[in-house]
Amino acid sequence: MANADQIKSLIKSHYSHDENRFDTLVKQLAAYEARKGNTNLAKDLKNIADESRKTENNIIQFSKSNDLIEFKEPKINLSDMVLNEKLSSKLTKIINENKNSGKLRKHGLKPNQTILLAGDPGTGKTMTASVLAKALNMPLGIIYTDKLTTKYMGETTAKLRKVFDTIEHMNAVYLFDEFDAIGGERYRDSDVGEIRRVLNTFLQLVENVHSRSLILAATNSVTSLDKALYRRFDDILFYDKPSHDEIKQLMSKRLNNYYPEKNYDDFVEMAQGLSHSEIVTACDNLIKDCIINDLENISKEMVIQSLADRQSVYHEVNS
Repeated sequence: MANADQIKSLIKSHYSHDENRFDTLVKQLAAYEARKGNTNLAKDLKNIADESRKTENNIIQFSKSNDLIEFKEPKINLSDMVLNEKLSSKLTKIINENKNSGKLRKHGLKPNQTILLAGDPGTGKTMTASVLAKALNMPLGIIYTDKLTTKYMGETTAKLRKVFDTIEHMNAVYLFDEFDAIGGERYRDSDVGEIRRVLNTFLQLVENVHSRSLILAATNSVTSLDKALYRRFDDILFYDKPSHDEIKQLMSKRLNNYYPEKNYDDFVEMAQGLSHSEIVTACDNLIKDCIINDLENISKEMVIQSLADRQSVYHEVNS
């Protein structure tokens, strides 16, 4: 095993973000273990270093050469989200399966890697992608379907193939945002032939992915999607507006340092019908007012007004 000096050097290079030094130290450690006769460990260390370097190079090259996928650094933990128990349990299961994918594959099994996320806007679908990416230590790649779809015949399928080529060769968590644009009912649009070709291409490509990437597709309405899609996804996660308890949790997480009364029961009815993101926006607006106006605390009246403002915006947009 590595000696104390090697371990300290590895830790130091990691926290100083000296990737070249870290890479060199891993290679030295692999050579050290090989000399001691630990050939399997030496091989594993070399493979880990090679794979990490390949992924890093792919991120750099792809981000410079392609505008179809926007790569982001995931920063959200599962504990940051307010979810119902069923959804939280499913996400934990997906994370655990993919962390132990090697163990599963030895038994001829694979983790759930293709997930459909269905629910109203602002209920946590995009956050879920970030949570999975961070938990699995992978990059997050967002595919905006409006960049994929064009009016020219065959161009959308060509772009789709380019995206899946990246999915196959670079392990990451990929989110197809507003998936309805390519996954909608094949026969509801006037351009039936092109819609069918695009969807068939997606179905074929997703079936033939052999990498460790996760493919997520976000839709506001699962009923709007083509029925042929359902069996291509390993799981479907449903996102609802927050319950009474979840509303209180959301507000508590956001306002606890600014609202001394710490009793959110009075606001539950006022926040009913708002999405998670709308409630967070209402809370953030309060915090900004508090900071800008040099207020020590947020008052109950301020909370009521902020929620009323968000409800007004919500009803204007959805009327």
